[in-house]
Amino acid sequence: MRISVIGCGYLGAVHAASMVELGHEVVGIDVDQRKVAALCAGRSPFYEPGFDELLQHSLGSGRLSFSTDVADAAGSRVHFLCVGTPQKHGEYAADMRFVEAAVESLLEVLQPGDLVAGKSTVPVGTAAQLAELVAGKVPGALVAWNPEFLREGFAVRDTLHPDRLVYGLPADPADAATAEALLDEVYAPIVARGTPKVTTDHATAEMVKTAANSFLATKISFINAMAELCEATGADVKQLADAIGYDERIGRRFLNAGLGFGGGCLPKDIRAFMARAGELGADQALTFLREVDNINMRRRIRMVELAREVLDGSLLGKRVAVLGAAFKPDSDDIRDSPALNVAAQLQLQGAVVCVTDPAAVDNSRREWPHLDFAATPEEAAERADAVLVLTEWRQYRELDPVAFGAVVRQKRVLDGRNALDREAWTAAGWTYRALGRRAS
Repeated sequence: MRISVIGCGYLGAVHAASMVELGHEVVGIDVDQRKVAALCAGRSPFYEPGFDELLQHSLGSGRLSFSTDVADAAGSRVHFLCVGTPQKHGEYAADMRFVEAAVESLLEVLQPGDLVAGKSTVPVGTAAQLAELVAGKVPGALVAWNPEFLREGFAVRDTLHPDRLVYGLPADPADAATAEALLDEVYAPIVARGTPKVTTDHATAEMVKTAANSFLATKISFINAMAELCEATGADVKQLADAIGYDERIGRRFLNAGLGFGGGCLPKDIRAFMARAGELGADQALTFLREVDNINMRRRIRMVELAREVLDGSLLGKRVAVLGAAFKPDSDDIRDSPALNVAAQLQLQGAVVCVTDPAAVDNSRREWPHLDFAATPEEAAERADAVLVLTEWRQYRELDPVAFGAVVRQKRVLDGRNALDREAWTAAGWTYRALGRRAS
């Protein structure tokens, strides 16, 4: 099948290359000329494990191309919408300008029988509005919603081996059958494996992604709220999480207390969900998400306070190494990064801060030019009075605390992700502190 992917950022580029892997001919469309040039040359504009190899393999097949001209999408039977929906400046609501512009441009090439399949995370009700617009301009063209569930660091695997497929289909039974058949053809190898598939209406499909992200955010903020109580009572949040995680109704995943969540999805998605609920007159249903957001942001403040405590009550002039800049490991994404937020606050309060990250230093330097950066943990920690581990990269989890102790001035480590082996670090003479855990 010939497919177009509109928007070739993180989601779109991975989706385009993956669809070639499934056997299709794909053209990716994006307005950013530099991004398109990089992708055409086989260079990924972002860091994602396994994507460079997939991109080059797909380009080498001759069935993947990228363009800035939407006219090159003509002739595609399915057009995937993969453009961003960032948070509006000064508001909680999602900024829908890019989705709207993408659909307007698609109208120039859509033909009856084509399917527009939305993958962007949008406010509920968007698909119905777009379907009405498309039907009015191109009778016979259809709109479905096919949300993505990518995890940064696992995007290629999540695209080619998803844990479920969700199709939000048109209300008309005949149109729904046509749209489902087209999506089944797109995902034929995935469907053939018996991957669970949910066929539903537009509104439910739109809500699946935001509901899932809201649940994950709530679970993360729950354990971080417990961490606050653990600090007040002397309890240990890691042992608490282990104990409650054995309950199969709860589970241990996403119960790692620490600095909280960031990135381009969870924060803006839960805020947009709240905003949309307010527009629909159902704002009381999601008031708990405001506290979820508040708990998450308090973690950053608490980490700065903990650093001050460890540094004898003052940050002024103290050398602090920050290990981690990306919002999560195996990514160079620094959007709403808790690590960089803490680093900036430490510097504003007088500390001499040096940040390192295996993948995100270049992005961080562009967005946070006032911070100092280093290529390695050892360089960042030279003569440091404290080391903060704020992104749980494998390289940091596996640091040798004995050898690393020879680099710093003071052996004081703050484990912002509860990722280190506390016993190993304390045995090497380090003072170990972590959110929600007793001092050692």
